[in-house]
Amino acid sequence: MTTSTPDIQPAVQHTAQVAIVGAGPVGLMMANYLGQMGISVLVVEKLATLIDYPRAIGIDDESLRAMQAVGLVNDVLPHTTPWHAMRFLTPKGRCFADIQPMTDEFGWSRRNAFIQPQVDAVMYHGLQRFPQVRCLFSREVEAFSQTGDSVTLNLKGPDGERETVRADWLVACDGGASFIRRTLNIPFEGKTAPNQWIVIDIANDPLATPHVYLCCDPVRPYVSAALPHGVRRFEFMVMPGETEAQLSEPHNMRRLLSKVLPDPDRVELIRQRVYTHNARLAERFRIDRVLLAGDAAHIMPVWQGQGYNSGMRDAFNLAWKLALVVNGKAGETLLDSYQQERREAMIDLSVTAGYVLAPPKRWQGAVRDGLSWLLNYLPPVKRYFLEMRFKPMPQYREGALLTDGAGKTSPVGKMFIQPQVTLESGESVLLDEVIGANFAIIGWGCNPQWGLDAGQIARWRAIGVRFIQVVPEVQIHREQDNAPGTLRVGDTQNRLKSWFALHNTAIAVVRPDRFVAALAIPQTLGAQLTALAEKMALATGDTAHAEEKVA
Repeated sequence: MTTSTPDIQPAVQHTAQVAIVGAGPVGLMMANYLGQMGISVLVVEKLATLIDYPRAIGIDDESLRAMQAVGLVNDVLPHTTPWHAMRFLTPKGRCFADIQPMTDEFGWSRRNAFIQPQVDAVMYHGLQRFPQVRCLFSREVEAFSQTGDSVTLNLKGPDGERETVRADWLVACDGGASFIRRTLNIPFEGKTAPNQWIVIDIANDPLATPHVYLCCDPVRPYVSAALPHGVRRFEFMVMPGETEAQLSEPHNMRRLLSKVLPDPDRVELIRQRVYTHNARLAERFRIDRVLLAGDAAHIMPVWQGQGYNSGMRDAFNLAWKLALVVNGKAGETLLDSYQQERREAMIDLSVTAGYVLAPPKRWQGAVRDGLSWLLNYLPPVKRYFLEMRFKPMPQYREGALLTDGAGKTSPVGKMFIQPQVTLESGESVLLDEVIGANFAIIGWGCNPQWGLDAGQIARWRAIGVRFIQVVPEVQIHREQDNAPGTLRVGDTQNRLKSWFALHNTAIAVVRPDRFVAALAIPQTLGAQLTALAEKMALATGDTAHAEEKVA
């Protein structure tokens, strides 16, 4: 594919292994992961700085786990409010769904409030750790082209000067109006009729009640959310015929805020903006050496925070695969699994939550309120809401994993748990601190290298696998001969033993994005690893080592 390019000769030329268009959260997460894997990255952003106005306000446990994988979670946590409940209110103020998910199977609070620009800034500053990662702001992509082995970008700088970027791969993280996607003529199909909401952020929270409240008012639904650092967000549905300019007029702002505050004049306004809520999904996520991620690939209503969090899953899923391909440790066909696994994002959940808050018909709201009153008296149904079980955990049914023979209850394609484990030094840490940004082969009670031949061990060590043996915590200090390179950890909370017992297995192969790629017992692990390596187009141990020596 080739696009038209300007005739003006560029004065500056840049090279990188991966070019990322868009310095939003998805692009920044990808750049951090690729940077720590030693890959040269150039991030191109058309704005002069990072966006500084509030956008997403909900970050989940999976996204925090991604932050942990790139070594930034401790800098992110001070900008979050953990264990953030979400309460749905009827027009009369009765709470009909009080969602307080208190589970932490992935190591972090399941729902957290946050202020996106502060976390984006953490990811941007994190790039300073990697000298081979650079960001170019105030650069507009005018055109691009690709050949069999590279992509070329034509940029226009802040003073109109031209630059080019030549990269092995291009990742488009340039938002819902993606220039890259539109230039490639990739259809961007919609699932819902869009609606608009005006978002108002206020400093020194004048309400100061914890959590987030979603009031299902048929006249004008609204949201009231407590955010970190004393910020309050109100969101009001924009009704037909209203414009952002009209709603921003002082008397109309006062009218909106009078629904939620006793004194709407005593507020410290940060900013107000109108957002459009809809759902769109790109027909393809990859064309040759160009890949789409985040809003460029799919946009969705903000309910449940799934726009942001789904983008983080895109970034983590694609980054580890692209790192293997760029470093010569896997073939390009591995990238095909990115679309297989990620195209079915959580749009349905976001759309459903929007309908609960603002059903299309008023009578549907009355039915909702009546049913919710009745169902709250049924304990199993109440727990279903309280524990947020309606949020379907992502499960990949095809892609870079082995699902042959796996039933509906199989953990293959689901995220592996992250409990506390005890090191041989006696220190207690979260499991991912042992794994790092790598694959892990985790065995309960057994040495996960047993039964593997030298070629298999070399092949998996070449991609940075961690062999981990889990034992009861009381056995962690027992003298035991292990194969070189096997790490032993104690099952501090007994959760790992329970997980393996529940699934009637002994060994889990866990990918860098923490999804289970395969299950085995010691006698079948070798065959499973061979099949998985072939499915992921991994280089042989000898080939991978040769690539490292050349580099």
